[in-house]
Amino acid sequence: MGNEVIGWFSSFVLVLTITNQVYKQWKSGTSKGVSKWLFVGQITASTGFTIYSVMVDNWVFVVTNALMLVSALVGIVIVLKHRRAERRTARRGAAPASATPARA
Repeated sequence: MGNEVIGWFSSFVLVLTITNQVYKQWKSGTSKGVSKWLFVGQITASTGFTIYSVMVDNWVFVVTNALMLVSALVGIVIVLKHRRAERRTARRGAAPASATPARA
């Protein structure tokens, strides 16, 4: 059980860190500098690691990799949503809402 405590704690820290980063990306309203290929790679790796973890019956890694897969899916959806909004704004020739001057 002592070994698993280290694993579960490490899993918690990793998932919390990634979740926080995805939340900041969503909250900022932009994905500038974030490659969709980062998430494609993470989805691929997390899927493989989740399957492998089930095969070797390691539940710390099953849970961790499944949560990392979910975070990657959410991350890529956010990137694609931001890119689509940026294209719409560019087509209209309008400045993004965050760049419009405040009205008194």
